[in-house]
Amino acid sequence: MSDDYILQMRDITKEFPGVKALKSVNIDVKRGEIYAICGENGAGKSTLMEVLSGVHPYGSYTGDIIFNGQTCAFHSIRDSEAVGIVIIHQELALSPYLSIAENIFLGNERATAGVIDWRETNSQAQKLLEQVGLAENPQTRVADIGVGKQQLVEIAKALAKNVKLLILDEPTAALNDTDSDNLLRLIMDLKSQGITCIMISHKLIEIEQVADTTIIIRDGATISQIDMKGDDDHSQERIIHDMVGRPMEHRFPDHTSTIGEEVFAIKDWTVHHPIDTERKVVDRANLNVRRGEIVGLAGLMGAGRTELAMSVFGRTYGTNISGTVLKDGHPVETRTVDQAMGQGIVYATEDRKRYGLNLIQSVKENITSAGLTKLAKMGVIETEAESTVADDFRQELNIKTPTIEVAVGKLSGGNQQKVVLAKWIYTDPDLLILDEPTRGIDVGAKYEIYTIIDALADSGKAVLMISSELPELIGVCDRIYTLCEGRITGCVTREEATQESLMQLMTQEKETDN
Repeated sequence: MSDDYILQMRDITKEFPGVKALKSVNIDVKRGEIYAICGENGAGKSTLMEVLSGVHPYGSYTGDIIFNGQTCAFHSIRDSEAVGIVIIHQELALSPYLSIAENIFLGNERATAGVIDWRETNSQAQKLLEQVGLAENPQTRVADIGVGKQQLVEIAKALAKNVKLLILDEPTAALNDTDSDNLLRLIMDLKSQGITCIMISHKLIEIEQVADTTIIIRDGATISQIDMKGDDDHSQERIIHDMVGRPMEHRFPDHTSTIGEEVFAIKDWTVHHPIDTERKVVDRANLNVRRGEIVGLAGLMGAGRTELAMSVFGRTYGTNISGTVLKDGHPVETRTVDQAMGQGIVYATEDRKRYGLNLIQSVKENITSAGLTKLAKMGVIETEAESTVADDFRQELNIKTPTIEVAVGKLSGGNQQKVVLAKWIYTDPDLLILDEPTRGIDVGAKYEIYTIIDALADSGKAVLMISSELPELIGVCDRIYTLCEGRITGCVTREEATQESLMQLMTQEKETDN
């Protein structure tokens, strides 16, 4: 192995029951560079990194891991960390009720004769926080800082383990633009310190921004390894082609909506913060959605998009809520989830793993969970009818699963999102509020989700779609509302919308009639 390479993985093959997740994968990683790994959901990216880090121990796969010139046999994460390989998973592994310092040194305590030296712990934690650019007291509870800062704590935790190769799985998936930029700058800083990084990401713009090399994995096999500085073709189009095995000339399906009468509206909708009850999170919002129409809701993190949606859906967020919900032009009550669903209003959460799905239940049970009354006779679920419903959705939405009895937690992110949509579509709603419906999903799966949304509109449903990706809103929606600090500041048609005009509206405080 050349000294230029810190890592080589040779002919890595990993099988699960009935599935070959990795098929003779080969990668070469140069020392002190940033690598991006791309692929569709289920392509094998995370599995490959879990093999590398010892999550899948030596003996459960075939092939060789060569790190720093030595062939390695990692039986656990502790084994890989001992040589300087640290993985940060998409779901952060922090204890919310411990301090930042306690989290940084959890399992790696600063102790003498079995007694923790708290002065040393906090002192070293402070130095590590300064290194990652986080101005927080090390004794602050992790529960009291945002997700962006928690990512930095995870990196500080890795630095405390003398990391040589840092693996980040979708590090910016849950971050706003500012926190994402800060994290990417930190990754570049780590490179300047000689730390090698491997980043799994679906965000092609970020990959272009920081990656030296992009490795493409498709269906468990290595497809290409692109030099982002030296190759003539390192475009997003090339990456997408290698990811999905076909060119995607259009990121969004061609679609022309047939728009009917108004289905849903809110008038002077105001929501206060559930703890700081004096603070308005949504302030006198007015918007409407018509039958067959896809309406977008754009805003920066903290603008009040999710809070608005949840407050409408059974008042699952907020306090001192006032204003009017109109359905088909008539005032209705949506004070509880049952009332909202009774009015044909459903909400697909942005956090599908925590709130949208029961990960240990089957695909079938998740699909039918919101509409069980349609399957019950005398209080007993008709299991055969339940299976038929779930299998019909599996085929209609192209949910890739061996059977509908598989635990939904075993599916890829894109297929999990299809199950969330199937669950709510089965209730036969009039309005679907979709909160970040393509978050953490690859470009191929995104296209399928867009096609499902278009089909819902074509069937006469009204769709209110929240997204942090402005190109997505412009590509999918008929109209787009903008929010800034809880106030609706504009409403533009798809033809009028540009990223620049939306961003201008998203950063102004003046309320606009709509």
